[in-house]
Amino acid sequence: MRKIILSVILITILVLSIFSIYFQTEAATLGAHVVALKLDTGDTAWMIVASALVLLMTPGLGFFYGGMVGKKNVISTMLQSFMAMVIVTVLWVVVGFGLCFGPSVGGIIGDPSSNFMFQGVNASTAWELAPTIPFILFAFFQAKFAIITPALITGAFAERVRFWAYLLFMVLFILFIYAPLCHMTWHPDGLFFGWGVLDFAGGTVVHMSAGWAALAGAMFLGKRKVQKVNPARITYVLLGTGLLWFGWFGFNAGSAVGASGLASQALGTTTVAAAAAAMTWVFFDKIQGHKLSAMGACIGAVVGLVAVTPAAGFVTIPHAIAIGIIASVVSNVVCSKFPKGKIDDALDVFACHGVGGMVGMLLTGVFASKAVNPIVGDNEGLLFGDATLFLIQLKALVLVSVFAFAASYALFFIVNKITPLRVSEDKEELGLDISQHGEFL
Repeated sequence: MRKIILSVILITILVLSIFSIYFQTEAATLGAHVVALKLDTGDTAWMIVASALVLLMTPGLGFFYGGMVGKKNVISTMLQSFMAMVIVTVLWVVVGFGLCFGPSVGGIIGDPSSNFMFQGVNASTAWELAPTIPFILFAFFQAKFAIITPALITGAFAERVRFWAYLLFMVLFILFIYAPLCHMTWHPDGLFFGWGVLDFAGGTVVHMSAGWAALAGAMFLGKRKVQKVNPARITYVLLGTGLLWFGWFGFNAGSAVGASGLASQALGTTTVAAAAAAMTWVFFDKIQGHKLSAMGACIGAVVGLVAVTPAAGFVTIPHAIAIGIIASVVSNVVCSKFPKGKIDDALDVFACHGVGGMVGMLLTGVFASKAVNPIVGDNEGLLFGDATLFLIQLKALVLVSVFAFAASYALFFIVNKITPLRVSEDKEELGLDISQHGEFL
């Protein structure tokens, strides 16, 4: 099996090399949702910065997760995030972007043939919903969202997954789970987009999909041999949280796709939701008799960032504070009540990202206001006396949850048939840094 895998990898690299030489970016052409560029240098400059900020989140996540695991698994855990940047970037250029933003096939998935190897993705046209920045910049900004999503999942099966199996799962996850969810939610012809689902920067596409996949992975792989481990570096967790919070301004404010008042609003809601959630988490811990910890403050801040993501460009600053507080309490309770003895979600990915994303999606249906963003239209949030948007968000939440969990579990099953997902007990005992990579701190 090892020889077969190595042969497939070699053939894949050779084929990519041939395609890379043969294909060239086409001249500017207009088509469905691809329009003439109305270049705004301010918007373009901001989106270049936002793209860099979002990419920074993935190594930030590496530090965040790497500090939480045991000392024998720090490098492996951080490398899983780093390799997401490597693998998903190439996959995005080859077929990923086309699957997400190519011509719609039934509102479910994009046709990758029109953008295969970034054909037609250039600097002289624009995406319909981002007409002031080059199409190629929009495409690479979106790539950063695809990169971090499978990296988020890794915290659930930390300290026990075979590295090659994880890489294969990551590719399949992008193709069969992330791509359809992205297309349905953010493509103008997508199913959820047509329903009126509001997801400003990825509550459904990123955090719910990752959260449910994490739960499926934790259930499929089973418990670690030793579940209770001391975090390797709390300072890494603090550093990772800082990088995530910093990068999240690109994640949320960048989703306004321009240097605008809406971007400023999203930056503000992101800031206060994270702060409110971190404050609530540590105070709630204290009420329950725990110490006020650095780990708690960091986890709380990330939960706030997750929860405000779908709502960032649709809600007011006071409502963002409410979102941070509510999400922090809910995720904290789920973390404490989660049946860890039965399901070993090592770093509480489902409780933080899955639950945080779901809370954010529902609260978007409560607090969304057309005064903040006219795209909300007449279907404002439940707080303003209309239940329509809330019910739309709820319907999407249920469908995404069922799809993401079931499809992820199926992918774990398929990958395990191709190559074992879990390391042997002796390699788990040795630690993945040594057994998988031959390296150590």
